[in-house]
Amino acid sequence: MADPNTKHMPQKSANIAAGAVVCVESEIRGDVTIGPRTVVHPKARIIAEAGPIIIGEGNLIEEQALIINSYPENIMPDTEGVEPKTMTIGINNVFEVGCVSQALKIGDNNVIESKADLGKNVILTSGCIVGACCQVNTCEVIPENTVIYGSNCMRRVQTERPQPQTLQLDFLMKILPNYHHMKKTVKGTSTPVRN
Repeated sequence: MADPNTKHMPQKSANIAAGAVVCVESEIRGDVTIGPRTVVHPKARIIAEAGPIIIGEGNLIEEQALIINSYPENIMPDTEGVEPKTMTIGINNVFEVGCVSQALKIGDNNVIESKADLGKNVILTSGCIVGACCQVNTCEVIPENTVIYGSNCMRRVQTERPQPQTLQLDFLMKILPNYHHMKKTVKGTSTPVRN
């Protein structure tokens, strides 16, 4: 039962494009747009508090991954005059198990590996890999094709971008609906069906 004393923001529903596979067991809050051919596993969390989140085509968001557009620590949600900031995620990105991403801009063909943590002031360009358990909380633009790896978060530049996970996406889009309930979309549009 909801506490009548707590203030609730108006609940906005997710806008899920046709062709996306989004499990009911995932948590999606706020103004979230999910592009076609994107797969959201059960227990993944996408939370839009400080502004909308726009997720492009062909992204893979695995279990316990957290994508959050949150307010800075020094600003409260009810502060006057705070402009909403849109979080934009490009195409063919992979968010592996247990990673956390607060980056407001993520390009294309990136891999955020298991337990990696991207801070709010990071801009991830394209073709980057953030290795397992690496934390990137600096205020910077990560150059294209950068690999961040190891316990010291060392960096190097790779010659090619990571390959898109096309085969894995195709497999998951076929298999997940057999074992999990999906959030429904209207065929041919990106308007969600109301329950």
